[in-house]
Amino acid sequence: MPSADELPRTCKAATFSNPGPNFKLEVTDVEVPKPGPDEILLKLNATGLCHSDIHFMMADWEGLAPQVNIAGHEGAGVCVAVGENVKDWKVGDRGGIKPVNNICRTCDNCRVDLETHCTQAAFPGFNAMGSYTQYVCSPAHYTQRIPDGVDDFVAGPIMCSGGTAYRSLRLSGLQMGQWCCFPGGGGGVGHMALQIGKAMGLRCIVIDAGDEKAELSKKLGAEHYVDLTKTKDVAAEVMKITGSGAHGVVVTASHPSAYVTAPSLLRVGGIVMCIALPSSDETVVGTSPAGFVFKQLTVKGTLVGSYDDTAKALDLAARGLLKPVYQKFSLNDLPKAVELLRKGKIAGRAVVDLNDYKSE
Repeated sequence: MPSADELPRTCKAATFSNPGPNFKLEVTDVEVPKPGPDEILLKLNATGLCHSDIHFMMADWEGLAPQVNIAGHEGAGVCVAVGENVKDWKVGDRGGIKPVNNICRTCDNCRVDLETHCTQAAFPGFNAMGSYTQYVCSPAHYTQRIPDGVDDFVAGPIMCSGGTAYRSLRLSGLQMGQWCCFPGGGGGVGHMALQIGKAMGLRCIVIDAGDEKAELSKKLGAEHYVDLTKTKDVAAEVMKITGSGAHGVVVTASHPSAYVTAPSLLRVGGIVMCIALPSSDETVVGTSPAGFVFKQLTVKGTLVGSYDDTAKALDLAARGLLKPVYQKFSLNDLPKAVELLRKGKIAGRAVVDLNDYKSE
């Protein structure tokens, strides 16, 4: 482990320019930052890729134009330097970057399990430097610790998708033995939600497209797979499987149709959990008010995992109950991986080896 005096002056990072539909992403040299008094410096070994990264770079979420040029919020690595006020981290400790990377700890939201809605929150890739880089500073008090037995390529994706899925399922109120549908369950967040649902004792139905995601879903514990490319009436198929509908639907697919159809999959008293964020503001959870009233349906949104949610998801991984499935890419190929993710060509998660870079 290099000392602070031996750290490089520059490192490789994937920086983006021209935010919008035609954003440009390229690997270049950037300065290695120095940690502030209350920060640590992480050398990241891996970063997962998330659809939210693409939304930020495309600037297609109204009011959320990116303020930085390095995206990413699924970093995992090791502490290589600490600020002068930091007492509880040391060089060699393992840590990660998650979607919310700093909170004030004093506002109303921070005090009541709503810390990810902190009024002063820092969001890597939006208003704080993201994880598409080999070195990044992080507030010591909120840097996620990575437990032994969880390697960086597993920990990285859990920083976002694992913690996010855990929070949604925790707040859903679903109980062991109940049916839960996962639209998009073969994707990056969805395949982790499926595994967490299985660990909770839920009976899981994945709704997705194609044989590759069918194979993945069955491997990870789905009782049933409904293939959108082969099933004309998804709601009828879910009713056939469950008898009277699912108890819950956890929407991890960002296509608006996933939200439009979600209520039709539910039984009386069911709940729709909203995770995915389509770019269109016109997307609705589709049914009339009468549909919600006569079936007593609930719709609930959750943002991303809190520190504790992410810690619990990492603990599931340490116990062998959560295993992100990922495709590994070199740092050189990070822009290519983002484009594949943008086109929906990634089964599971895409993870970049930030140490795998070859000069061209």
